[in-house]
This record gives sequence, C-alpha cells and structure tokens, in this order.
Amino acid sequence: MKVDDALIDKLARLSKLAFSEEGKEEIKRDLEKMFNFMEKLNEIDTEGIEPLIYVNEAVNVFREDVVKQEITREEALMNAPLKDEQFFKVPKFVKRT
Repeated sequence: MKVDDALIDKLARLSKLAFSEEGKEEIKRDLEKMFNFMEKLNEIDTEGIEPLIYVNEAVNVFREDVVKQEITREEALMNAPLKDEQFFKVPKFVKRT
C-alpha cells in the first residue's frame, strides 16, 4: 500500500485529528515502516500451522459461584462504626452544586 498525503489526510479526517506538516511526515514514515513489516510477515510460510486463538491452553479452573448466607445482617453490622437498622452509613462525599 502506498502511503501518501491523501492517505494521511483521509486517516486524519476519519480519526478527527489535525496534524502539522512535520507530524504528517512522521506519521507517513511510521506507516511505511508498519506496512513494510506486514509485507515481511506475509512472506512467512504458515502452511500446516494452526491459527493461535489463545496464548496458552489453560481452561477456566475457577469454581462456580454458589450463593449462600455466611453471616446475618445483624452480624455484618455489628462492628460497623456508623449504621442504622439495615445499612452501613458512610460519610457524604459528593457535594451538590
């Protein structure tokens, strides 16, 4: 793919960015390097190689979540510094303007 000013302008418009002339030249050089690297990758023979979906073959070994009542509400609120009958109370931290 040829990297020219028209491509850089199109990318800038699509990404809603504005570039200076020096910035355009730098992006042009970077894109050319990326495209050259991709061309090198396309030269690699991948015949018979399975596509890599995951880096490792580990499976999820976590247990299923089981909902159970460990402590009662009263036990949970027992050591709370601020509470009412059912809830923890916390200091107000959002100011209204």
